[in-house]
Amino acid sequence: MRNLKDVAVGETVVIKKINVTGDVKRRIMDMGLTKGAPVTVRKVAPLGDPIELNVRNYEVSLRKADAENILVE
Repeated sequence: MRNLKDVAVGETVVIKKINVTGDVKRRIMDMGLTKGAPVTVRKVAPLGDPIELNVRNYEVSLRKADAENILVE
């Protein structure tokens, strides 16, 4: 498994685990990033932060630090 920040633009992966707890995990899950959800990386900002994702037919921007804690396959 690898983390979401290492996924290439245009690649689709499935979330396997979220490695944070508390308010951060709740915020990530409220955005639709839950276990088993397919995620496509749409864009990466010029300086690498944030990452734009397509999840559940809508776009979400996620900080690189948060994407590092999401394991995908």
